Amino acid sequence: MDRSMEGHARSDRPPGRTAEAAQRTAAVQERVQVLADILADALAVDVNGTDLQTLKRAPRRAPPTVSPADLQAHPGPVWDAFVPHPPFRWWGAQRRYARRLADAEDRFAEAIERHRASEETRRERVAKALREQVEHQRRLDEATAEQHARIDAYERAVENRGRAAVTRYFTKALDRVAEPLDFPRRRKVGYVPESTLLAVEWDLPDVSVVPAEASYRYDRALDAVLAVPRDPLELRRLYQQLVAQLALRALHLIFGSDRYGVVDTVVFNGMLESVDLTTGQTVRPCLITLRATREQFQALVLDQLDPVACVRHYFAAEVSRHPEELQPVEPVLEFDLADPRTIEAVDVISEIDARPNLLDLSPESFEHLVHNLLTRMGLETRLFRQGTDGGIDCVAYDPRPITGGKFVVQAKLWTRTVPPSAVRDLFGTVVDAGATKGILITTSGFGPTSYQFANGKPLQLIDGTALLSLCHLHNIPARIIPRAS
Repeated sequence: MDRSMEGHARSDRPPGRTAEAAQRTAAVQERVQVLADILADALAVDVNGTDLQTLKRAPRRAPPTVSPADLQAHPGPVWDAFVPHPPFRWWGAQRRYARRLADAEDRFAEAIERHRASEETRRERVAKALREQVEHQRRLDEATAEQHARIDAYERAVENRGRAAVTRYFTKALDRVAEPLDFPRRRKVGYVPESTLLAVEWDLPDVSVVPAEASYRYDRALDAVLAVPRDPLELRRLYQQLVAQLALRALHLIFGSDRYGVVDTVVFNGMLESVDLTTGQTVRPCLITLRATREQFQALVLDQLDPVACVRHYFAAEVSRHPEELQPVEPVLEFDLADPRTIEAVDVISEIDARPNLLDLSPESFEHLVHNLLTRMGLETRLFRQGTDGGIDCVAYDPRPITGGKFVVQAKLWTRTVPPSAVRDLFGTVVDAGATKGILITTSGFGPTSYQFANGKPLQLIDGTALLSLCHLHNIPARIIPRAS
């Protein structure tokens, strides 16, 4: 085709439709770029935990209840305003003047009495108003003192790692964070003081947040702007990149908000609420799960890493391979096992609660309780006699295909934090026994080093909070009340 014919062909192409295709392609590319910058945009904003002292209300002054005019005494009547003019030297003028003078004296006396009564009323009104103002000020001061006392008690509870207080602190901190675009805002937070662990269940946008169109083009034969579909593998890659960014963003927000240093480990479960097209039922699969310690997180250079590689290889996260099919992953910690609502306030009910205190059990009785719990969970279990277990208190068998297998279980009736050496020993036992998984159950908690070691290994660590939650779910009465020292 010569240049004249090529130019003629271009002239047949409606410039408006070509421009429309280019604009729609640019919009799609911009949307993809926004999704790619989710983590970077979060890093551009300083994250500082709330200083609870700043929540204290400033003292308020009661408004004045007395008008300025009432504060000043009103001047009394003056005789000169009442005295009649002197009489003229006419006949009878003196008698008339005397009558006017007597009348003026009467009116002056009445004015003095009215002024006295008015002043007395004014003084009473001022006194009453001042009393009301003082009472109002007293109530304001009491309310301010009570609010300050509540803030101080709240702050002490956070500093002392109170379950409800820390959960409330981080719930409010995360609720203040605006989500980008039209992402869901549902989040749940649960604090586990035994392990200084914060569990977070965070709702994710579905895969439709990534544009299904890669670009647009103008088809001259059809005279229409047509979408060029995105490759399914590229769509999945972009969505996994987004999910990984959201997980790292959540860690950035949580550790950055921890002004009081009460969280050493974070469990992040990214959930997706959707409809299973095969059943029509609402489902909430977990699409990403990871556990991160503060030490691990602080070593990251967030603006230079690859989010997917980071969560998968550094944090040993489980990420759904097929999120578009709602393929779930197994959470490293079910949120229900850290949900404060499943743990009753033992400081309130400890004196009247009839449930057995697990810390009052003997080690052997505690092992039998764990055996009973695992049986109720549907596992086939076998206890080992003390001294012959080789580091195993119980073996449990899960008959389910794929996810089942042989589990070795250790039960530790402790009040102090389980040391990392116990977790390492359990892993060695798992390897030696050829087991599928190792489970360590304790009445106390685990430190961040233990969780860091367990990441990416077939180990499940169940602390006191999770143990009580499991007992609650399977109708085993139990509580954990530390013994008086």
